[in-house]
Amino acid sequence: MLERNVENFIGCDSDYETAEMVIFGAPFDSTTSYRPGARFGPSAIRHESFGIETYSPYQDEDLTDYNIFDSGDLELCFGSAEAALADIEERAETILKDNKFPLLIGGEHLVTLGSFRAVQRKYPDVHIIHLDAHADLRDDYLGAKLSHACVIRRCHDIIGDGKIHQFCIRSGDREEFRFAAEHTDMHKFRLDNLEDVIKKIGNTPIYFTIDLDCFDPAYFCGTGTPEAGGISFHEMMYAIETVCKGNVVGADINELAPNLDHSGASTAIACKTARELILAILKNRKERK
Repeated sequence: MLERNVENFIGCDSDYETAEMVIFGAPFDSTTSYRPGARFGPSAIRHESFGIETYSPYQDEDLTDYNIFDSGDLELCFGSAEAALADIEERAETILKDNKFPLLIGGEHLVTLGSFRAVQRKYPDVHIIHLDAHADLRDDYLGAKLSHACVIRRCHDIIGDGKIHQFCIRSGDREEFRFAAEHTDMHKFRLDNLEDVIKKIGNTPIYFTIDLDCFDPAYFCGTGTPEAGGISFHEMMYAIETVCKGNVVGADINELAPNLDHSGASTAIACKTARELILAILKNRKERK
């Protein structure tokens, strides 16, 4: 049984036994290729969440109406990406075995791979909905196959063609875009066709991964690899509400580097994005019962 963290995300203070969702942090950024700091993201999101309310006027839902358990941050090995991923995978597997929803807060985007491995074992036919500025489809980055620049390629190694749907992508090398044209369902720059994709997936399980650099850096500059363009918070709300109409079985939010935005605005946006994601997932699960 997991113990509750000393400081939890606002409104997420249920005990483990009754929890429908379990939050866990992965403070890891050892493969970050530009500006480090994502390791501080999980604790910043948790701490600064007390600057927002538990109630969402967007969804007319409140975190206190659900049982949510925050297990805190994992203590990860910064010298080994594989060791860190193994610990993340083990935590996600524990949560899934207890029939609870795993919500991972990163950390750099590589942390997704650990959680996704566990989710895919339980749901072998799972699809990925991927929001990001970057394709993350490199086979290696400077010789390393375990890199935040390669995370979706490693997920493709597991599930193959036809199951990865990418949105907001506006950066990558030529080979990544060529790979995507043959192997993934990439929607460049915006959120076009998102509703059609969710309808097509139907009741098949979905893993939802949000790299916060999908936001326009004019709104969200506190991230390791900002890219011009991107979406607004209202577009993010549309994406969350649309994706969560599907059968979402695991999710993560990652790549906040709070030290890179001294205004605190990026952290505030990350907190509200996390709140809306939590509520949309749990609202949908309630309606599906």
